[in-house]
Amino acid sequence: QLKLVESGGGSVQPGGALRLSCAASESTLDYYAIGWFRQAPGKEREGVSCISNTGDITTYADSVKGRFTISRGNVRATVFLHMNNLKPEDTAVYYCAADPTGIRTVRAMCNSTQHDYWGQGIQVTVSS
Repeated sequence: QLKLVESGGGSVQPGGALRLSCAASESTLDYYAIGWFRQAPGKEREGVSCISNTGDITTYADSVKGRFTISRGNVRATVFLHMNNLKPEDTAVYYCAADPTGIRTVRAMCNSTQHDYWGQGIQVTVSS
């Protein structure tokens, strides 16, 4: 059973940056597409960014394009979400999720909240 653990969250001022990490219990995430999702209070969970198992295909929500970057780490069991120019509306609990590769496209993954594996979530707060 794959387990995912998020880290790197916290509180920052508007315009600040954070890097979230999604670490897996297995030795590699090479067989999984990975997505970052977030849920703000009173709102539904939404896809933020997703990456294919090879790392060559990525997708982003319009609200984060140009500010967030998803990447696979040199350590094969880690995926990062680099968040720059953070805004108060980015405040949410952020989750990483994994799908076995080949189930659907990366874009379809980010448009769904039905995934096989989820992390426990981590809080990101952007406030002055």
